[in-house]
Amino acid sequence: MRRGQGPSVAVVGGSIAGCAAALALRRGGAGAVTVHERATGPLDARGVGVALHDDRYAELAASGYVDASMPWVQMRRRRWYVRDDAALSPLGRDLWTTPFPFRAYNWGSLWRELRRRVPADVEVRSGSPVREVAADPDGDGVLLRTGTGAPERFDLVVGADGYRSVVRAAACGDVRPEYAGYTAWRGAFPVERLAAPGLWPEDECAYVVFPGGHLIVYRIPEGSGGGRHANWVLYTTPPPGHAPAPDSPVSLPPGTAPAPLRDHLAYVAAELLPPYWGDLVRQTTPEELILQPLYDFTAARYTAPGMALTGDAATVARPHTGAGAVKALQDATALEAAMSGTSTLSAALAAYDADRAAVGRTMVTLGRRLGRELVERTPRWGDMDRTELEKWWGGLDGSGAFGGRSLTRRTG
Repeated sequence: MRRGQGPSVAVVGGSIAGCAAALALRRGGAGAVTVHERATGPLDARGVGVALHDDRYAELAASGYVDASMPWVQMRRRRWYVRDDAALSPLGRDLWTTPFPFRAYNWGSLWRELRRRVPADVEVRSGSPVREVAADPDGDGVLLRTGTGAPERFDLVVGADGYRSVVRAAACGDVRPEYAGYTAWRGAFPVERLAAPGLWPEDECAYVVFPGGHLIVYRIPEGSGGGRHANWVLYTTPPPGHAPAPDSPVSLPPGTAPAPLRDHLAYVAAELLPPYWGDLVRQTTPEELILQPLYDFTAARYTAPGMALTGDAATVARPHTGAGAVKALQDATALEAAMSGTSTLSAALAAYDADRAAVGRTMVTLGRRLGRELVERTPRWGDMDRTELEKWWGGLDGSGAFGGRSLTRRTG
């Protein structure tokens, strides 16, 4: 498609996936592009960590979606720790150390950098929640309604509106996320708050394992400044009778987790984690704690006539895969390649679906496999040596999909 003379497009959602999709569509030849974002202000207040495998970063940089100007922290190794009261180090007993070539980002600053890359001729409408998406009964386009007024018509509507996507509901019908059976606690705070920040190496991602779960900790950029935050996520099964509603995959805002869940987190920190990591969890204030019930799903297809899905609107894989942001950015590169490499919109949608739907299924399968072994039926960590751990991990990720699959195409 010739740039600027292609179809009119609406992107529903203005987060990382939406900004990347808007950039991809203009580069791929779309005509007028309009982004609808339900939030009324900037999204860069979200300070959780995301990571890009070095190889995936190189592919995305070559495609023009990321570059070295985006603040990041380089990780080089992953060290597995387990509590051992006889261990000399407060970090715990070192079980295994492997290469871990990942770049760590702050979600908010990554979004901000992508937002700056959205072309100036893309219309971004903040405070514009999309209520309805439907095929145009009088033509080939798609109707999009944001309020009580008349709907707008577009040749293509791209859903980048997350796991509760209205575009996915229109394209694929009722696709319900499935509760994984456990939750993720998240927190981030300045590393200077740690009693001994130098004890934990700068380039290390810590995997702290315990019966029934694990804790992952790595440094991320503070945001616009030059500082560092300790970013962590802890996976554990909630106490009996306190699981979230099975049909409500919504994170609990800071400070709102029920007392039984907070008590369980305190128990894990005090009794199951090595002292250093237990203190890290306890030093996170209630205002910095987020509780996220884990769900996953993938749409049977990524497209329908006049519609396409990207990011979490298409697939939500459990965070164990280390590929959430990667997948959203790769979806954008594939969308650009499909748009620029075909002459009709229908051909572009067919190419995009063929490229990305299989990847979504692979990542969901991997996330479920990792979740079973890292949370639901954890091995006896203290009894395993390095050789056993290496064999165990190889059996989990034999496909090499951890951190995201390699891009199969490159944009021009």
